[in-house]
Amino acid sequence: MSPIETFYTVAGLLAIAVVFVVNSQLFKPGGKAAGLSWIEGLCWVFGLAALGLGWYYNYLYFQEYGDAAGWWHWSVMMFANPASSSGGQDLFIANLIFLPLWTIIDGRRSGMKISWYYFPMSLLTSYAFAIALFMIVRERQLRWNQAA
Repeated sequence: MSPIETFYTVAGLLAIAVVFVVNSQLFKPGGKAAGLSWIEGLCWVFGLAALGLGWYYNYLYFQEYGDAAGWWHWSVMMFANPASSSGGQDLFIANLIFLPLWTIIDGRRSGMKISWYYFPMSLLTSYAFAIALFMIVRERQLRWNQAA
């Protein structure tokens, strides 16, 4: 693993850890938000799959492009043909506009801490994983609110 790959992996794991540290009361065994709803279970399964697949393909990307690899190059590669451009524009708009709007507005309404954080975390982890983790924390926050 190259130094840049190691950096992004460690930064991504630290970004995830921040969510658990800041929201530790929601993940406390036997606490007000303890347990696992079916929605959380689905989010864990598909969110972790998205994280693993995304990191796997990013690993292949770094291996193939070496020193050329980076945010700019990766973004340009998303628009290499009409098919990838269709998915790329959708990803950019959803991740850069709608994810922050959704997480900040709905997170504040739900009483979540650092609801703005899921967008920057998505840049180090995965867009799908950021959505999944937001939904997991939101479910737990709603249980916490209901128990309070």
